Amino acid sequence: MIFLFLGLLPFLKVNAQYAEDALRFSENYYQGTARSMAVGGAFGALGSDVSVLSTNPGGLGIYRRNSYSITPEVFTRSTSSLYQNQESQDSRTIFDLSSFSLISATYLGSAKKNSLTYFQLGFGLNRTNNFNQERLIQGVNRDNSRLDAYLANADGIDYEDIENDYAGQYSYDLTPAWDTYLIDTIPGYRDWYFTPVPFGGVFQTERQHAYGSVNEWVMSIAGNFSDKLYVGFTLGMPMLRYYRETTYHEYDTGDTIPYFENWSVYESLSTTGVGVNLKVGFVLRPQDWIRIGAAFHSPTWYGLHDYWYTVHRSDLETFGQYVSSSPDGYFDYHLHTPYRVIGDLAFIVNKQGFVTLEYEFVDYSKAKFKQSGVNYEQGVNQDIKDFYGGTHNIRAGLEYRVGSLSLRAGYALYASPYQKDLNDGKKMMYSGGLGYSTRHFSIDAAFVYGRKKENYYLYTSDYGSAPATHVQYKDYQAVITLSYRK
Repeated sequence: MIFLFLGLLPFLKVNAQYAEDALRFSENYYQGTARSMAVGGAFGALGSDVSVLSTNPGGLGIYRRNSYSITPEVFTRSTSSLYQNQESQDSRTIFDLSSFSLISATYLGSAKKNSLTYFQLGFGLNRTNNFNQERLIQGVNRDNSRLDAYLANADGIDYEDIENDYAGQYSYDLTPAWDTYLIDTIPGYRDWYFTPVPFGGVFQTERQHAYGSVNEWVMSIAGNFSDKLYVGFTLGMPMLRYYRETTYHEYDTGDTIPYFENWSVYESLSTTGVGVNLKVGFVLRPQDWIRIGAAFHSPTWYGLHDYWYTVHRSDLETFGQYVSSSPDGYFDYHLHTPYRVIGDLAFIVNKQGFVTLEYEFVDYSKAKFKQSGVNYEQGVNQDIKDFYGGTHNIRAGLEYRVGSLSLRAGYALYASPYQKDLNDGKKMMYSGGLGYSTRHFSIDAAFVYGRKKENYYLYTSDYGSAPATHVQYKDYQAVITLSYRK
């Protein structure tokens, strides 16, 4: 099971993409307006909201007037980590933009049955994922050290190859570890190594600072056919930004390891890029009280760029303190995320409210990396197929109006993407909100609480692996939308 987390190995390698990266950049937790977020994001069948441009663009066809909206939010993610019976907590809060939109609706004046009555154009932005977090893990490991993972990779390699790094393949892990005396040859051997932490017994800490998001720019067209059928198309252009800084330390706090005080590795990674996808959807209104919809999302075709470097430090008591920095690493590659299928259903209750449901299917095993000259199929792409599977996501909500005031509540379940109970990873979101609307203006507010659990491994190797860290994430989102219609 632990080999699922190869992306958590203590070193970054050239051209290294991992299964966990494909999952991270394929997951969508749709945001949008405060109104849509308050009802769990289940707005596809209801339409007339910028969020549907990223879910079911058929809902764009329900607009009858030009509309403009903007949605700022305050986002907080708290993390709780349990490692070796020691709990640590941390959190990060940011102010960001959840969505904005410019919608144009043109009345065509047609009175014929099944003819095109309205034509809509939509342009906007919806946030589909948020990577911002702070996470702290700490505890005593008496069984092994992260340096054991360096040994597992170094044994069998001549020390001159590591020291000189002729092909540049050890620049981010083994060479800086060699330079700081975190690995050294056993006397009499050229390719057999030892470390200053032979048996564990160290206090381990890892602090990770991550930030970034996926913001999807959307351009959509839609048509209203006699207020019975609404059809729409979206060209999506998600902009991905992911930045991660990780500092890992090991300390001899009990002064039980001769000639060793502490060592650390700092890793910096950034992934940026732009993707493109297509979405098509429809909403059918057979009666005034019911709406049925469906949508298909193509894969997103990303062009991504990685930049990374590492810094190793060691304090070996009387032997000295050492620092070694890697060169800067760069790599360009492509990621294709899975396709999606969405089904929508909404019931209008006495024109005073609604109940809405949305179902989404996505198979994360279909994600894949591609790059000319790189064979991903026998490595990471096979890992993706082995570790991940199809998921069934459900979003639901309701609204009740009293005059100009609306009361809302919602729930969303994003099922675990892992096969065979390899990990948890499911996310549940609870939401509620209020809205006040006049003919031309409206203001909506929502609060969303989300939680997710999963296991994380500080390192894995054939010579020793860290115990599982049980991590719980809690998200808090406070959202306000200001809208104008004319």
